[in-house]
Amino acid sequence: MNQVTQPDLQKLSAAAYGVPDQSAETQPASTRSSVVQLLNLSDLDTAHKNHAAAISKPAGGSTNPLHNIKTRLTICIGTAEISVGELLGAREQQVLRLDQTIDQAVDILLEGQVVARGVLVAVDEYFGVRITELPVTLTA
Repeated sequence: MNQVTQPDLQKLSAAAYGVPDQSAETQPASTRSSVVQLLNLSDLDTAHKNHAAAISKPAGGSTNPLHNIKTRLTICIGTAEISVGELLGAREQQVLRLDQTIDQAVDILLEGQVVARGVLVAVDEYFGVRITELPVTLTA
């Protein structure tokens, strides 16, 4: 790394942008004693490329970085329509009837858009969804 003083840096910047040079006498003493280190950005670019090459490919052999992005899916099992008055009068243990029957597929949503449908299943002590319909073919 090269070390450049603040006045030298200002002269270089001024020359690059076509600004007339200011002499060191017009700069405050505190500015003249500042030291700035210039970074060689090509070294950073090389380090970034080396790091990117070291990352292993995800399952399936794809190098598309989008495949590593996590997202959250929402499973919609139905809706219930009630008035605000009914909601304010709701009590614990009260059951709300949904608009879908038990055997109907549930919607799998990504950012509010249906991307698939499936049926609810039990996975150990958790709910799960077995995908039964892909309205749009999902491709890599």
